[in-house]
Amino acid sequence: MANEKRDYYDALGLKKGASDEEIKKAFRQHAKKFHPDVNPGNAKAEARFKEVNEAYEVLSDSNKKARYDQFGHAGVDPNFGAGGGSPFGGGFSGFGGMDFDLGDIFSSIFGGGGGGGTASRNRNAPRKGERIRVNQNISFEEAAFGCEKEVSVQRVETCDDCSGSGCKKGTTAEKCPDCQGRGVVSTQQRTPFGVMQSTAECPKCNGRGKLIHQPCEKCKGLGMVRRNRSVKVSIPGGIDNGQTISVRGQGSAGINGGEAGDLFVTVFVRPHEIFQREGTSVLLNTQISFVQAAIGTQLEVPTLDGNVKLTIPAGTQTGTVFRLRGKGISYLRGSGRGDQFVTANVVVPTSLTAEQKDLLIRYGEAGGDVIDPKKKKRR
Repeated sequence: MANEKRDYYDALGLKKGASDEEIKKAFRQHAKKFHPDVNPGNAKAEARFKEVNEAYEVLSDSNKKARYDQFGHAGVDPNFGAGGGSPFGGGFSGFGGMDFDLGDIFSSIFGGGGGGGTASRNRNAPRKGERIRVNQNISFEEAAFGCEKEVSVQRVETCDDCSGSGCKKGTTAEKCPDCQGRGVVSTQQRTPFGVMQSTAECPKCNGRGKLIHQPCEKCKGLGMVRRNRSVKVSIPGGIDNGQTISVRGQGSAGINGGEAGDLFVTVFVRPHEIFQREGTSVLLNTQISFVQAAIGTQLEVPTLDGNVKLTIPAGTQTGTVFRLRGKGISYLRGSGRGDQFVTANVVVPTSLTAEQKDLLIRYGEAGGDVIDPKKKKRR
């Protein structure tokens, strides 16, 4: 029954008056939770997924949302209340003996389609295939320079045996005699004020516009089958953790001649043992001794391209940062690379031999350092 249809705000877990951003966020959360690919064979989850999509279709459209906020489901669905009288309690039915369609009424009142009229509900109209989302793990180096990956996807494809017709080989479908292939039928109800006409999905053919008497054995008359496929995806150098790339046309097949959906690959970068990333820069910490910092030295430090020589000048203080130009992450857009930054940390020894201590004491005293005020200065 029409009055049993769930409130769209409630379907998304929102209160009336929610902002566009709140609606979008709630839709993403619910769509991900109830997506058929996440819940294979779960009829309840599939029903909730359709409910969430329907709610978002209305609430994300400012015109439809305004009508829904004012009139409820009757403001966006011309089939609401079919068979039970006018959804407005007769307020719009005083048109004498004229026939009229609720979809036409809403079109004339609101200056647009009646929120899901016959055209938008026609199952025979071309529809784009379902988009598919997958995750892909890559290494730090693969993110820096780019790579190609074979991504496993489960998608809907046109049945090879029947070429999408749903019919067994050598047979054809019959045009539905009730709807004449349109997929929808019109019903009329006579009221004291005239005849009310509404349009609904044809119950005989379930909106397909055709009857399949000998269905294809492979797809069971659906014209579509679900398959596991391996898709080669080119991941650009410079991509960062959590970013998503799209591969056009690699989602599920379109319906009724519609184009295929897209594949969305979200990349997750594994942490590196020694390198850290900051934008297009690579960060590295290296340790040097007190002596190396004092008199200077030359070190071999690792980079994404292999070891390179780094000169440490005399008198280097702990925390000093050195730049290695062009040794960072590739720019995601454009050519070139960022830089690598090496932070030198002076290590203070924690255990010394007697000879090392004596040498350090002599060094300190030579510079005027008071090593132990209780002891006399060495001569």
